[in-house]
Amino acid sequence: MNQTQPEAWKFRIEERVRWGDVDAARIIFYGAYIRFFEIAETELFRAVGLPYGRMFDELDVWLPRAHLECDFRQAAQLDDLLEVSVYVGRVGTKSLRLDFEVRRNGDPSIVADAHFVLVAVRRGAFDSVPVPDELKRRLAPYTTPSTSDKSVR
Repeated sequence: MNQTQPEAWKFRIEERVRWGDVDAARIIFYGAYIRFFEIAETELFRAVGLPYGRMFDELDVWLPRAHLECDFRQAAQLDDLLEVSVYVGRVGTKSLRLDFEVRRNGDPSIVADAHFVLVAVRRGAFDSVPVPDELKRRLAPYTTPSTSDKSVR
């Protein structure tokens, strides 16, 4: 089987399944995936020059999660080296969707996939605001080419 080249617009991290991520059967506990998604998301924002502390201060927004959805397709196990891809699936007026794909390193099969909807809110007041143009501009290289013009609210 030919393996296709990875899409350049997907940001990737590698992280190993650790002892604290697994249950007694040494299979990853479903809640542990949140840690993998958080690391990928944090590193994506750092890679575009907006680590969260800086983004909060410079853009005066927070990005709380309004929705999280995950499908588990295979069981990852203790010490598996996982590749987590994250990219912007959609940008709406006041929110954006981050899509995640988890694979074992070197295996094209998806172990899990997920998406989060993040809502832009003004710091302190917590009222929704438009997604800052600077944030959209910085995330553009990691935005799905075919859906970058579709929106979420």
